Amino acid sequence: MKKYTLILYCLLIILPFTGICQLSAPIKVNEGLVQGTVENGLSIFKGIPFAAPPTGELRWKAPQPPASWEGVKAATQFAPAPFQGGNPPSGKSEDCLYLNIWSPAKTPQDNLPVLVWIYGGGFSFGSTSEPVYTGENLANKGVILVSIAYRVGQLGFLAHPELSAENPPHVSGNYGLLDMIAGLQWIQKNIKAFGGNPGKVTIFGESAGGIAVSMLCASPLAKGLFHGAISQSGGSFGPYRNTTYPGENLKLLPFAEQQGLEYMQKAGVNTLAELRKIPADKLPMGFGMPGAWPIIDGYVIPDDQHILYQKGQYNHTPILIGYNSDEGASFSPPKTPQDYINGVNKRYGKFADELIMAYPVGETTVPKTARDLARDAAFGWHTWSWARLQAQTSKAKVYYYYFDQHPDFPTDSPRYGYGSPHGQDVGFVFGHINPSSPDKTATDAAISEAIMTYWTNFAKYGDPNGKGVPVWETFTNDKPRVMYFQQKAMMGLVPSETALKSLDKYFEWRRTPEGKDWAK
Repeated sequence: MKKYTLILYCLLIILPFTGICQLSAPIKVNEGLVQGTVENGLSIFKGIPFAAPPTGELRWKAPQPPASWEGVKAATQFAPAPFQGGNPPSGKSEDCLYLNIWSPAKTPQDNLPVLVWIYGGGFSFGSTSEPVYTGENLANKGVILVSIAYRVGQLGFLAHPELSAENPPHVSGNYGLLDMIAGLQWIQKNIKAFGGNPGKVTIFGESAGGIAVSMLCASPLAKGLFHGAISQSGGSFGPYRNTTYPGENLKLLPFAEQQGLEYMQKAGVNTLAELRKIPADKLPMGFGMPGAWPIIDGYVIPDDQHILYQKGQYNHTPILIGYNSDEGASFSPPKTPQDYINGVNKRYGKFADELIMAYPVGETTVPKTARDLARDAAFGWHTWSWARLQAQTSKAKVYYYYFDQHPDFPTDSPRYGYGSPHGQDVGFVFGHINPSSPDKTATDAAISEAIMTYWTNFAKYGDPNGKGVPVWETFTNDKPRVMYFQQKAMMGLVPSETALKSLDKYFEWRRTPEGKDWAK
């Protein structure tokens, strides 16, 4: 230990003169000492374990507490991302349950609010090490930014009868959500050492991360672990369905278990023990295959979330929720009007004609009006429903937004008529705007600054309002006001509300006995 102290002392003297970041003072967490770096006044810690490696016998089990360690653990590099089909910047591994912290605190007594980032990726991909997710810009606004990893794909969400039998609640799947909960529990126990306030934690995420935020808002297992929620292009208020579509992604546990049996056959083994021995890179994996999405298990996700919210059975915290104007452009939009009409008829049955009128297609093109059906079925309707349900059943405030920041493309441009695609908002939230983006405009920097101010104000006060930004009105059912990010921040009406009401009829019918039978 004396030798280590001498080396550390030498490094702290030499590093400032070499252009390399300084090492931080070691910080005590429950498991031992961790040491990160100090960069431009921020203390940054990367790759802190918040759970044991979910490998071997712990594959497809709830996360377990991390082991303690002797000495000082270096927390200066991102840990590998969860195993997946892609190639994240930090690599990938089953040993993936780590978190990262950006803290502007000078002492443990600073008691700063905490923003906890949950990445997207369709629950099949994702990583905390993506450059766009680094937290220095948000942290510089007076909050602690934490990003947590979670298992994805079949390693994160596979259900199986044997897996259910070996778990005390007799359920399986949803390990990725349990990872998020374990990360939030670690934050409650340890964030004060980094200058954070465990009583002022806000979770936020985009796409699958935003959907996960809404699931945590509805999960009794997450109660008390956070005090505000921000969902970007998220929400999970659709009914369960065996043949899933965006916005109707959830299955019930018994059906998911049967699919787990099919998955085992696909892997070429007969027992769970054999399945656990297959190397991760040899497992059948991929988006759209069984076992790659959260399920209604009666434990982590107790029921259809729409029903839970109607009953007021959820974690009542302020929410800030919204989506992008042209999400439908990012999810394989139909190429011809007939493709669009055929797809709407297949998915929506007797509601197809009304929805085609509400979301009209062109004679020879599939314009934004048609693409918006995919946008609203996956994101817009869920956000609108979430806002209305919480406004009806809770005293916790609702803030609703619509992100539509893009240039007006000329009529001869192949992008004429396009809005803001899925995921464009993320760079604005983290203050990492791509200067070479074809969507750049002269107001991007101002919009990004406003969004970062709103998000961090919300973390501080449960309310996005404050000095230097336009007033953001709360959403109520009597006065459904929405913040538009559209070259400037301004209040407006719910976008496509008439069309949303047509879509609402479909989702309401889907919960009837007739609708349930039809969906089978």
